[in-house]
Amino acid sequence: MSVPAVDPGRLHERRERVFLGLAGFFLGTLAMLNILGISRFIKLGELESGGHTWVFAVAVGVLPYPMTFLCTDFISELYGRRRANFVVWIGLLLNAWVVSMLWLGGSLPGFSEIDPASGMPPHDAPDWVFFRIRQLTFGAVTASMVAYLAAQFCDVWLFHFWKRLTKGRHLWLRNNGSTLISQLVDTVAVILITHFYAHALPIQAGVPIWPQLGTFIVTGYAFKFCIAILDTIPFYVGVHYLSRYLCIDPHAEHRADQEETFLAMPLPGERLVAAAPSERRAAPAPPDRPPSG
Repeated sequence: MSVPAVDPGRLHERRERVFLGLAGFFLGTLAMLNILGISRFIKLGELESGGHTWVFAVAVGVLPYPMTFLCTDFISELYGRRRANFVVWIGLLLNAWVVSMLWLGGSLPGFSEIDPASGMPPHDAPDWVFFRIRQLTFGAVTASMVAYLAAQFCDVWLFHFWKRLTKGRHLWLRNNGSTLISQLVDTVAVILITHFYAHALPIQAGVPIWPQLGTFIVTGYAFKFCIAILDTIPFYVGVHYLSRYLCIDPHAEHRADQEETFLAMPLPGERLVAAAPSERRAAPAPPDRPPSG
């Protein structure tokens, strides 16, 4: 892929603006899903078997979560592994910030009397909703953080593993091959930790526990699997147009057998080129032509 000549300042602005958009969408979605979390379960269907009714459901927080993997795939493809991992770490700090504000908001004195046993105000209190959201968020935060780190770093690592293995070809393989595996890791981790640590899943009493947990895992992963397959076309289209708009060669990574493409910003009097990390120099501009006559 040839890199067209573009004003360096304008090109830098383009790249940072697109990165900010992808990172902002990733972090905003992450904050939203941790607040929504397990505040509501969406019923997808039921199955009668062996005298028991198996309910297929997903937490409302699962709905936007697959989009975070699409964002990190875009960042990995266009900006490299280091930037993708950086965004994942910022996401962890963001979650800690959200949890700390929920803790602080519930710890400071208010106008409602808090029941010491339940940690909740009366149902008719104006801040009952806040304390209910706080309670549900705290109940799932450990599960979501462990699952988040394991799944997102797995996604970034696998994306670049497939990219190096295929020498930059088969975009669909690194997109789906990383997302599908990492979302399985996420689903298993969040379901098991939410149940055994937070005890926050709607488990039916008197029904064997492992089949119920298995149902939650299969249902959640099936939903994420479908979204991951559906986002393949938007990913192809996005990479095609963004790589041209940003003057980034997404295939440069495998040529230097490195984890990310280095995009050299030129010095005055030099022109912009895309290079591997081992070639971190901007090419000199051609000499000015002597004046005629």
